Amino acid sequence: MWLVRWCVLCFYRSSLSVGTKTGYRLFSVTAVDKLDCIHEGVECPDVYIVERLFSSSLVVVVSLSMPRRMNVYHFKKGTEICNYSYSNNILSVRLNRQRLVVCLEESIYIHNIKDMKLLKTLLNTPTNLSGLCALSVNHGNSYLAYPGSATIGEITIYDANNLSTVTLIQAHDSPLAALTFNASGTKLASASEKGTVIRVFSIPEGQRLFEFRRGMKRYVSISSLSFSADAQFLCASSNTETVHIFKLEQHSPSQEEESPTWSAYVGKMFTAASTYLPAQVSDMMHQDRAFATVRLNMFGLKNICALAMIQKLPRLLVASSDGFLYVYNVDPQDGGECVLVQKHRLFDSSEEQVEENEELTQDASPQPAGQSYAATVALPSTPPSSTTLMGYSEDGGAQKGEVIPEHEFAESPICLDDENEFPPVGNQSN
Repeated sequence: MWLVRWCVLCFYRSSLSVGTKTGYRLFSVTAVDKLDCIHEGVECPDVYIVERLFSSSLVVVVSLSMPRRMNVYHFKKGTEICNYSYSNNILSVRLNRQRLVVCLEESIYIHNIKDMKLLKTLLNTPTNLSGLCALSVNHGNSYLAYPGSATIGEITIYDANNLSTVTLIQAHDSPLAALTFNASGTKLASASEKGTVIRVFSIPEGQRLFEFRRGMKRYVSISSLSFSADAQFLCASSNTETVHIFKLEQHSPSQEEESPTWSAYVGKMFTAASTYLPAQVSDMMHQDRAFATVRLNMFGLKNICALAMIQKLPRLLVASSDGFLYVYNVDPQDGGECVLVQKHRLFDSSEEQVEENEELTQDASPQPAGQSYAATVALPSTPPSSTTLMGYSEDGGAQKGEVIPEHEFAESPICLDDENEFPPVGNQSN
């Protein structure tokens, strides 16, 4: 029986968001031996979703006490910008400078982040119990990826700026378990529920670029995928004790000829033989293995990983639900076993530990919610409440002459023009 702190974790490069039973905390890793707690929010307890807009003061929080309501805060000013309620429990939230995406079990809501207007509702999406989705963070695009099927690993790529479907990717035979974009939104990594193979696709075309084998002996649950800032590396963590780092490089035939080795010779023999073998065996021969690995001192705990440049060197960050952040050195040339250089405690030792029995989203019991604007859009047959307006189409678009309904804005729509308050993605300090 594991005794762990109840926490949910979210990385953005060297920034870490942690949701706990008492609220949420925002951290920044400015140096290997320094972990700064930027903010501790106690507006609501039992936080199971906390998403921060890059390194800005905008944070989105969802609590178990009100799992259908999303609260948007400006934590430096200590104000609530707005809140939205939905027709069912919120399973995940994603945001960038243009869009805020809310994922429910069978629907997805796309908001304009500058005024929180609901732009589009994707109804009757395939059953998505974990709220799996990914949103690109690049300024020029807002690609949204989510499961296109509940039974196979199909990925729907949706343009959240132009509000249109881009392509469908047949990624895996089994249902999806993890998705992530690189920083520029030009690559998408995916893993299935089997967790043995990780694939990388070009965006928006959807062509397969890389295929990596995480393992062969057992199926695992992939808990996180994350690209490095330059998209040269991809890390994957799971419910096992190993974190894998893969290197995204195309093998050059000329280099193999210039430096022939026994392994290269054997590799060519296997490649030639693979044309006569069954497709599954042939695919396995062409899959690359991990470039670098980390052996964690834990097993079976929820953890997430990220690759970041800290003090001008590549580091692997691993945050675990037992309340610790681990920092590892990564050798970008030779790979191999990564070296643990620092271990940070995310909580004070005096804080109470609780038992983590089930996933937080499964623990969330349905709560009665008023018919908000978003809920009314999802259920168009329901009469509108006092906080909604008639005349909105099923996809969330307003008819000409209508105004945006009241959404309990504390001050004014969100302003993302202050470069000091909301710095561009490319200016994130390491």
